[in-house]
Amino acid sequence: MTRLTHLDDAGAAHMVDVSDKAVTKRTAVATGHIAMTGAALDAIRAGTLAKGDALAVARIAGIMAAKRTAELVPLCHPLPISSASVDLAFVEGGIDCTATVVTDGKTGVEMEALTAVSVALLTLYDMAKAIDRAMTIGAIGLAAKAGGRSGDWVRP
Repeated sequence: MTRLTHLDDAGAAHMVDVSDKAVTKRTAVATGHIAMTGAALDAIRAGTLAKGDALAVARIAGIMAAKRTAELVPLCHPLPISSASVDLAFVEGGIDCTATVVTDGKTGVEMEALTAVSVALLTLYDMAKAIDRAMTIGAIGLAAKAGGRSGDWVRP
């Protein structure tokens, strides 16, 4: 059985000691989706929401979230983010979000990519809730990671 790294031998939560790890380039890609009505999609696409350009605000919110992940997730290490991008794509019935985060560090950026997607999608909800309060956010997950001791991984 794989040991959970954020638990010590007594089962108490702790921040993992990464001091002996090598500094390597690490990349993570996360994805997610927000489902909404056609009216909400049309308003976002046309840029007619009362709050402004939802896509631009969501991109910036996601990037900011990636940079502040250690402040939000208690056992995450603060990392020097080399690059963070948030891409939003219109699909049938909603918007797909993909975040890519890169660092040169001793630990990966999976949490930063997942946080970026989560906050970007929450921002879209906030921007369009006046039109559609029944929007649903889901399918948030790690799509791929590269670098580090465990190597590369791609979601099957």
